[in-house]
Amino acid sequence: MERITRAIFSSKYSIHDLSRCKGEGDEQLARFNMPVELGIAMARRYMSRRNTAKHDWLLLVQLGHSYVKFISDLAGYDPYQYNGTVENLVTKVMAWLATRPDAVRTPTPQDVLTALPTFVSKQAELIRQWGTEVPWADIVVAARSVVPA
Repeated sequence: MERITRAIFSSKYSIHDLSRCKGEGDEQLARFNMPVELGIAMARRYMSRRNTAKHDWLLLVQLGHSYVKFISDLAGYDPYQYNGTVENLVTKVMAWLATRPDAVRTPTPQDVLTALPTFVSKQAELIRQWGTEVPWADIVVAARSVVPA
């Protein structure tokens, strides 16, 4: 929790996909990490007294997802809906990033999709080296290495 909270509080933006909150396994238990992380992001946003320190977050759901049934307090927010494909998800995220007030040069969705296989390969190598405890800084370095300057 400390690592997640620190990451959110040190970031200007966060992205939360509630589509992952569905029953899994024999017991059909849902994982609610994303709603908890969204709550931390919302607290970060509304705790800040200065507009320049505000945290901005994107809420995503797959088309037809019934998130309102388990988190009805979000009824006033319109999440970005996507069709479940990586291509559509990347397009929605990049469109949102491009509309942030301080956006300067946002890569196109095609730029991201072209770089994605190289990043996935680098991430797999990091996982091979570190196991499940890959340092976040190493993941960021890997991501930056595949993005054109």
